[in-house]
This record gives sequence, structure tokens and C-alpha cells, in this order.
Amino acid sequence: MSEMQSVARSLFDLPVEIKQQHGDAVAGGKGYSPVQEANPLIEGLDVYDMDSPGAVHAFCSHLQASPNQRETILRYTEAIHELTMTIGSKLAKSMGMDSNLFKDWLCRFRLNKYHFTPHTIGSTGARMHTDASLLTVLNDDEMVKGLEIVDNKSGAVIPIDPMPASLLVFVGDIGKVWSNGRFCNLKHRVQCVEGRVRVSIVLFLLEPKEAKVEASPELVDSDHPRLFVPFTFEEYYMRRSSTSSASGEALEFFRTPLEINEERV
Repeated sequence: MSEMQSVARSLFDLPVEIKQQHGDAVAGGKGYSPVQEANPLIEGLDVYDMDSPGAVHAFCSHLQASPNQRETILRYTEAIHELTMTIGSKLAKSMGMDSNLFKDWLCRFRLNKYHFTPHTIGSTGARMHTDASLLTVLNDDEMVKGLEIVDNKSGAVIPIDPMPASLLVFVGDIGKVWSNGRFCNLKHRVQCVEGRVRVSIVLFLLEPKEAKVEASPELVDSDHPRLFVPFTFEEYYMRRSSTSSASGEALEFFRTPLEINEERV
């Protein structure tokens, strides 16, 4: 994890021309997201379908990664993907479902760099939002604070201090849909509280590759009617982007019509 943090910092230090070689648009974002006026403090590098053949190798090649960097990236992405599948397996099993349920789901890998300086203290690096994922596995900066989450019951904003050699796992919008509302999508943001560059490394478990996102049948019954109609991740992401719905509000566009639930009850 610490080696990957070091590699991530070195990749962001590359000339913009090299980072832009990984800049082809992909579903759910771009391969390279430079600092922009709308998000002046954050820069990103993405591998959208990290488990597809050659995706991580292509990422390394685009960024001209050294042999040592490539080895670290490959070792880390393989390990974090395996861990995510293990977490997903235990999650499904705990709900009485097939432990291999998420085996073929698409995963997105992302590196974030927050350009924090003493002059940006008090500014927002990433505004309050939920992730569009089923699960998010976060390798956060071990040294620089800034992550804050919202307590679902009280609404209080709680700072999450760095904890070396740890990962933070939480549920996103797709997790709320898949669980038929049993799980909450976590609101969070990143604030500049220290005048130092901040780096985070994220894996998002997103969607089934050949099926629509929907509540698992085992979680739908007369006491728990289906809350959302089936949809593709791309449909959801486009609706979320077009309506600037950063905190899961776009899910309301996919609510199951009331009359259908009433008929089922």
C-alpha cells in the first residue's frame, strides 16, 4: 500500500503531456482528469475496467511507467481486486446469496491528487458526494487529513483521521439499489485542513458487465417491495451527471412507481 502511494505521487509528477496520453474518454469519467476551474484542487487518473485483459498494462504503458513502477502497480491492483472480491463474497454470503455474485462485476481503479497548499487551507478538495459504486475500497493518504463523512442518523459531519496500513470500505449508490435500501450510500467529502499534497487510491466495484443494476430478488418481498427499476450503470451515470446530482439524488429518477409496489403488496 505504501509503495503504491509512492508510485501514485510519482505518476502525478509526470509532465502533463505524458498524463494526457492516458486521456481517452471512458464511461464514467476520463482516463486523465486534469485540474479544472470547476475542481481546481483535484487531479485524477483512471482505469475504468481494471479487470479487463491488458487494461492495467495499457495504463502503465501510457504513463511510461518504469519496470519497478509497473510491478508495483500490477501487484497492488491484483491484490486490491482480490480483496474487493473477498469482501463482496462475504457480503453476498451474509445476505444468503451466492458468494460468487460479484465475480464478473466491473471495477474502476482511480488515483486522486489533491493540490493542497498552505494557501488552500479551508477550501474543499472534493465536494460532498456519494460514490456511484456498490462498494468503494479506499487506500487513503496515510499522512494528510481531510476526509469527512456524514453520520446517516444524526447528519453530523465527522472527520476521519488517517490510519496507516488500513483501508476504508463503504457503500455507494449502486449498493443502495442492490440491497433494496437496506444499505446506505455514504456521503463524504475532502477538505483541505493541511497545506500538503494529498493522494488517495480507490477501487470502485461498479456494476455487472452483462446485466442491469437491480435489487437482488432475494431482497424483494411483500414487506420489502422493489424500490428501484432496473437500469444500466451508464444510464445512471448520465442522469447523475446531467442533473449534477452528486449525493445520490439521481436515484429518485429510477424509483419504482408507487402503483406497482401497491399491486405487489
